[in-house]
Amino acid sequence: MSVVTGRPARHLVAFVKAPRLGRVKTRLARDVGDVAAWRFYREATRSLLNRLAGRGRWLCWLAVTPDGTSRARFCAPREWQILAQGTGNLGARMGRVMRSLPPGPAVIVGTDVPDIRPEHVVQAFRHLGRHAAVFGPAPDGGYWLVGLRRRPRYPDLFTGVRWSTPHALGDTLRNLPGNDRVPPFLETLEDIDDGAALARLRRHQVDHQLTGCGLRT
Repeated sequence: MSVVTGRPARHLVAFVKAPRLGRVKTRLARDVGDVAAWRFYREATRSLLNRLAGRGRWLCWLAVTPDGTSRARFCAPREWQILAQGTGNLGARMGRVMRSLPPGPAVIVGTDVPDIRPEHVVQAFRHLGRHAAVFGPAPDGGYWLVGLRRRPRYPDLFTGVRWSTPHALGDTLRNLPGNDRVPPFLETLEDIDDGAALARLRRHQVDHQLTGCGLRT
């Protein structure tokens, strides 16, 4: 229970893989090499964990694979508590984590979406005050955020989903109960899965820096 509000706590879960060379961002690695992909994943994860630290607004959980990976591997702030993802495909692992958390609404995010901001998490929890689920869609047909109110019951969203395909979000939505099949959506954000996406991110970062310096209008 939340000490501050006396209500069930809000839970933010970051899904992460141990940052092992050659084991993370394998699609990206095909375009930029294992070392560059590993560096991107390590830095993107560290930055996101620092940026989304709850500071009393929500409890922070680090859902790791493989099981037994330490928090130190991610340079995570101390408030991130470790959870094991367990075995199975992504849906089985997300479902297991959703069921294992203490009571309260829960939001899961990936760590390879550099544009995620605390404001997105705030919006997601706000939607869960009125809706059973909330999603942050990705342009490839997947999603970078999923949140569930988890009461009065937990919907089994992740069975039969065609992961890593353009159908992932649509398959998940079809698993929602009838009255909840039109959930709220956050803005569309891109996860960095290949060299083209990384190049777009770098151009965006340069444009942002130039604009901030007054060099581009």
